[in-house]
Parts: sequence; structure tokens; C-alpha cells
Amino acid sequence: MMFDREHMRAQRIHSRSHHKHQGKPQDSKALFADVALALAGVHEVLLTGPGMARDEFATWCKSHSASVAAAIADSIPSDHPTDAQVVALARKYFKKLDQMGLDPALASA
Repeated sequence: MMFDREHMRAQRIHSRSHHKHQGKPQDSKALFADVALALAGVHEVLLTGPGMARDEFATWCKSHSASVAAAIADSIPSDHPTDAQVVALARKYFKKLDQMGLDPALASA
């Protein structure tokens, strides 16, 4: 690929209308089902990330996957965290809970 002005102009995407739209309700339901299946049997879950998807997933779990819903400890907003940031956030969160002597899985019981 050439990186001069003429070649780059030819490579530029002029319209994204041909791309599949992500984030439709049916896409979210399928994703939520896959995530809930992957989380089956876990003791504690900390939801994090940008936007409303955390709350939508928690609500979906209440009606479709009660065991996962019961395992959700909290939902913390964060702006597109990296994997390392997610791990650090979870360690900090659960360490604080451990120091307080709380079990988030039992908090809703």
C-alpha cells in the first residue's frame, strides 16, 4: 500500500452504510445469553465498562439467568478499560470488600 496523498484518498472509506449495525436489541440479547452462559457457576461478578450495557445486562439476567443475576456484586462505570485496567479494578474492588468482611453474593439475600 502506498502512503502518498493520491493512494490514501483512494483507500478512504466514503460511506459506512454497508457495515452491519451493531447494538440492535436482538444483538444485545444474543450477546447477553452468551455472556450469561460463560458466567454460569461463578460466585461473584463485577460489571464494568462504558454506557448502559452493564445495567441492561443485569436487568436481562434477572429475567433470564437468575444465578448470574445473584452473582453480580456491582456495576461500575469505566471508559473503555483495557484488560489490565479491568483486572486492577476488580482486584481493588474485591480486596476492599474482603477487608470489610462482605460477601457480595450474600448481600442481596
